[in-house]
Amino acid sequence: MTASVPAPVRRKAVLAASIGNFIEWFEFGLYGFFAAAIAANFFPGSHSLISTFAAFGVSFVLRPLGALVFGHFGDRMGRRTTLSISIIGMSAATFIIGLLPNYDGIGLAAPILLVAARVVQGFSAGGEFGGATAFMVEYAPPHRRTFYGSWQMFTQFAATLVATVIGALLSMALTPEALTDWGWRVPFLVTLPLGAIGLYLRLRLDETPEFQASSPEGSSAPLMITLREHWPNVLKVIGLIISGTTCTYMVQAFWPAFLVKNLNVPQADMFTAMMVGISALLLTCPAWALLADRIGRRKPLLIATPLALMLLAVPMYQLILSGSFALITLAYVLLGLLMAPSLAAISTAIAEAFPTKVRYSGLSLAYSAAVSIFGGSTPLILSTLVESTGNPMSPAYYLIAVAAVSVLAAISLTDTATKPAAAEAAEEVPVR
Repeated sequence: MTASVPAPVRRKAVLAASIGNFIEWFEFGLYGFFAAAIAANFFPGSHSLISTFAAFGVSFVLRPLGALVFGHFGDRMGRRTTLSISIIGMSAATFIIGLLPNYDGIGLAAPILLVAARVVQGFSAGGEFGGATAFMVEYAPPHRRTFYGSWQMFTQFAATLVATVIGALLSMALTPEALTDWGWRVPFLVTLPLGAIGLYLRLRLDETPEFQASSPEGSSAPLMITLREHWPNVLKVIGLIISGTTCTYMVQAFWPAFLVKNLNVPQADMFTAMMVGISALLLTCPAWALLADRIGRRKPLLIATPLALMLLAVPMYQLILSGSFALITLAYVLLGLLMAPSLAAISTAIAEAFPTKVRYSGLSLAYSAAVSIFGGSTPLILSTLVESTGNPMSPAYYLIAVAAVSVLAAISLTDTATKPAAAEAAEEVPVR
């Protein structure tokens, strides 16, 4: 079915799906980078930074709810409409954060409005991953499904890299006072035109060929169908995701704080090391995706990455604990290179774990649960492990444990790399 879709339309579909994903992770990077400035503007007082991160965490609480709602309508009404609504919510909420008056201007209403914007952003983001991934994979040609799906994870890290670069440039160009006063707002405002472009592209596309070919029968309650008939795959997908989401939040949240606070690494050195590591991941991810379309996803990539993490977690942490800029950079690069194979293949693999008629619901439910429970809690878990055990190597052992779970999940998941792109959709078309 997708074979008849012109190549320019397929590329436009990937771009349309990627923009919303970019906005979500761009905002995530900005919020973390400018946490101190946001705290000064909205949460004056001795616990301002804690309050700022509490507001950040609200979005993780709302993601599962957004996943359920968007997943339900995405499987009933189609991917295009629900994705259009989600990008409006994400881009508008992020834009509003950049416009909000501070505490000195409107008092208690300022932090309340900030939290409200985070609620909308988190709820909308809950429907983005499942829908965008389904959109990419279902528009892909049969022999390039992994490559098309890999742009889901690629844009996540590309957005983080861009946010970090913009934050660093603003920090160098502006005085600390100007950055805290107004400079931090500038990149948040960019999300509205990006969202408008994404909305335009999504509305210009037709519904995915696979969704159009699938049977509408039995899809009136896709979430119930997912939980009743596909719960084993929901658990497998969660298990597959937890090592990647743990690594992501370890790299972007725990390591930066730990390096600066515990090892006294200059913040500029820490961000430089992180940017180099993410760049290594981005440079190799597309190549791994193309390879996966040739040799399969499960054994070569989805098993190899967590297995390598189990073997190299301790040596990698020894590099981090050295405190040396060169060795810390090497650790970031090593982790980026280890993550790239799995991240290249995982989006398509988990999309194909669910049939078309419940794919949006299954993907959204499994992903939001894994990220909200395991990803969002990673900085807290790792910090608690270090403080409670007194052993700075303890996060490496936690990483080994979650990687082992992902190995088992990958082994149990069926590799669908050789399955034609529209085969499943064709199977679902009712005989007339």
